Amino acid sequence: MDMEQIQPYLDKGIELSMAYLPKVLLAVITLIVGFWIIKRVIKGMNRLLGFKAVDDTLQKFMTSLVDVLLKILLLVAVAGMVGVQTTSFIAMLGAMGLAVGLALQGSLGNFAGGVLILLFKPYRVGDIIEAQGHTGKVWDIQIFNTILTTYDNQRIVIPNGLMSNGCIKNIFVEPQRRIDIEFGIGYGDSIEQARAAIQSVIDNDDRILDGGSFDADIFVSAHADSSITMLTRAWVNSEDYWPVYFGLFEQVKYAFDKIKPVLPFRSPSGMCIYFSRAEAKVRR
Repeated sequence: MDMEQIQPYLDKGIELSMAYLPKVLLAVITLIVGFWIIKRVIKGMNRLLGFKAVDDTLQKFMTSLVDVLLKILLLVAVAGMVGVQTTSFIAMLGAMGLAVGLALQGSLGNFAGGVLILLFKPYRVGDIIEAQGHTGKVWDIQIFNTILTTYDNQRIVIPNGLMSNGCIKNIFVEPQRRIDIEFGIGYGDSIEQARAAIQSVIDNDDRILDGGSFDADIFVSAHADSSITMLTRAWVNSEDYWPVYFGLFEQVKYAFDKIKPVLPFRSPSGMCIYFSRAEAKVRR
């Protein structure tokens, strides 16, 4: 092959080089600068989310998602700069996204619920909550699920879609809680003596708060079939709730033993039986 035969190919190569080389160089520079800018954007986003005290799980997910989306947009833009037709490619991505969205409709709902939970924080890891008929300690908050551990150490996984759209009771989120307990005394007993016995138990327990709005209340709340119900309300710090709750039952029993109140109960036959120190009465 002589030079005259090669020359047209050389001319065509020079023509193509002159046409596409500046575009390729510009695309490479755009790609390098774009990756550098994306890296800076992600670092700034991490600092901003850290300053806003966004949950670590959500922070990592959001930065990863933004990073991937920006890189995809950058690659599409660079491909268009060198003359690649991106219209069909974008349409294909849109169709794929729609198909995936329809197939994962439930999962996307759980994902959206997880984002809302991590953003608005109706509960945090370590909180005791009641939701979807379950009560337990929040062990982990994931993007798609919330994991609880119950008091008897069972693990419950609840989809975040249900958590974000349902009622959630955060039991110990407040620093103080009120204990409500009902004690029964007989119809023949003195209400004032019973109230004084309960009050003495409350006064001797340093874990029970007093003063201002934290003062304890003791009053008659109901006339039951076989007893007078004394409702007791006392305020405690949230971490002392259960120890004080169960402790009051025991200590009030000891206090009642000292004043010998009537101990009412209902027999299997349906008769109300009252036992006191001096006598026993059977009433139909």
